[in-house]
Amino acid sequence: MTLRTALITMLVLFALTILFRHFGAGIASQEISYSQFMSEVKGGQVMQVEIQGQTIRGQRGNNTRFFAYNPETDNSVLIGTLLDNKVELRGREPSGNSVWAHLLISWSPILLLVGISIYLVRQMQSGMGGRGTLSFGKSRARLLGENRIRVTFKDVAGVEEAKQEVVELVDFLREPGKFQSLGGHIPKGVLLIGPPGTGKTLLARAIAGEAQVPFFTVSGSDFMEMFVGVGASRVRDMFEQAKKQSPCIIFIDEIDAVGRHRGAGLGGGHDEREQTLNQLLVEMDGFERSDGVIIIAATNRPDVLDPALLRPGRFDRQVVVPLPDIRGREQILRVHMAKVSCSERVQPMVIARGTPGFSGADLYNLVNESALIAARDDKKAVDMSDLEQARDKIMMGSERRSLVMSDKEKQLTAYHEAGHAIVGLRQPSHDPVYKVTIIPRGRALGVTMYLPENDKLSYSREYLEARICSLFGGRVAEELIFGSSAVTTGASNDIQHATEMARNMVTRWGLSERLGPLTYSDEEEEVFLGHAITKHKSISDETAHLIDEEVRGVIDTGYKRAKEILTRDIDKLHLMSKSLVQYETLDKRQIDAIMEGREPPPPSGWDEGARLGGARQSGDAAEGAAAAPEQEDKGLKGRPKGHSGPGEEAGIA
Repeated sequence: MTLRTALITMLVLFALTILFRHFGAGIASQEISYSQFMSEVKGGQVMQVEIQGQTIRGQRGNNTRFFAYNPETDNSVLIGTLLDNKVELRGREPSGNSVWAHLLISWSPILLLVGISIYLVRQMQSGMGGRGTLSFGKSRARLLGENRIRVTFKDVAGVEEAKQEVVELVDFLREPGKFQSLGGHIPKGVLLIGPPGTGKTLLARAIAGEAQVPFFTVSGSDFMEMFVGVGASRVRDMFEQAKKQSPCIIFIDEIDAVGRHRGAGLGGGHDEREQTLNQLLVEMDGFERSDGVIIIAATNRPDVLDPALLRPGRFDRQVVVPLPDIRGREQILRVHMAKVSCSERVQPMVIARGTPGFSGADLYNLVNESALIAARDDKKAVDMSDLEQARDKIMMGSERRSLVMSDKEKQLTAYHEAGHAIVGLRQPSHDPVYKVTIIPRGRALGVTMYLPENDKLSYSREYLEARICSLFGGRVAEELIFGSSAVTTGASNDIQHATEMARNMVTRWGLSERLGPLTYSDEEEEVFLGHAITKHKSISDETAHLIDEEVRGVIDTGYKRAKEILTRDIDKLHLMSKSLVQYETLDKRQIDAIMEGREPPPPSGWDEGARLGGARQSGDAAEGAAAAPEQEDKGLKGRPKGHSGPGEEAGIA
């Protein structure tokens, strides 16, 4: 309970107490005439009397109370009568200000309620620091002082090019005369662009920490409100506060919440979001310049921003904060590992090589998970096994060893994952197979994990066709071993990703010989109703039919190729499936032995008795689970994921 709530509660209780005491006394006491009072005294009904001036208060034998007014100026006769009838008599000094006291008691509850109302209205207007109910137009930006930001460029790793781009901002804020003497002007705004988790907000905080200037931080959604005009008012108030603290930095996170294309919605010019954007455009570069105020914004959707926001004079500079490469990942890992107890044998480069597509946030999560795993095992320091276990958990999902699988389901999963692995291994352009497991992880019953040897920035047609081929390896293995009638729904996620990849090859990436290097799909996915209503069909029916034929041809070629590989390596398929049932997980060393036709060696620390006595014994078939997600379909960006095992999305045709 806050101090304000406690104060209001005490005032209300005080007012109620006065009301009860005042009105309660009037209800309990009955006014009678003086003659009736004397009659009751002589009749022996009155037991106690208190005289205060001309007021007589008494109590009867039945405990009822009354009061009366004495018209006589001399109380000698009255007192004698009371004493003769054995009435207990008390006296009280007359009150000289009884009228004022009565008025005070009568009006005090009303005055108290009026005072409470005035207090509440003032609190709502002031808003407890500008955030009250009636202060809608006040800015929601939080001001961080010069000494409150401890983040510097040393805490930002893996984005060296982006850091170099923003160093000029720090130099200008420290030595503005260095640039002004040459007639140069610092960029009005800097837009940080990059996928989620790459460190855009961290980079903005590092700029403020290095420059040692006031730092305003606000989210794009903080400008929006249900009342029209509030967003524009908050923008004006934010810049007014920033001008008073100049030079300073304003950081707007997720600016796409207010910076989307104008005219996309049905609200027209009266749309609240558009009014907010218009005010932001004026404040950044209008008639009144905001010198000394630098705007830094972050977004992962630069394609939806309004062009007026990106022109010179507003966001002059766009800094791309990409996913880190292998050297960047190593630097980020070293920064995070310095904050935990790590063994001397930990090799950040090895972990960085095995985490392609990881963002800075993913790497922080990896180090944190490894620390939790080490603490759970009562270790004094994090070693390589903890980091590798944390990486597998993030990339493939958590192990679900408590899931009960029947022997048939386990064998089916083993053949499915073995099919993925063998098809991937038999194609030179495919990523190497890192691990195969039939232990349920995440939402998949089994996982085949690939790790690229190097970071890929673009993808060839040969690589994409190999990926599609390996995606069908699991379904083809089920068909070869158990027959077409026994094929399960376990490949539904594989089919989905293969179809999306094939359609992108034909419609977006120009990898179809019949259709040529043309785009047949809309790159900009409009999310506003206004554009959705006015969208027109961009291809003819004949072209759509041709696209379907080409996509089907890519799929059929990959399926046929996977079938040829597994038919030729049927012995290795049986051996790998048997090894998966026995060991549940195969690493690269065991997989290489199988592909050479040898029995795979048991994993280190393998205990057959412990495995047979474990929790995963045969039983009823488990319910199907959705497969683990594959790589991002658009451009195949993101970290590699394992394939799903059979049984996912059971019951769906």
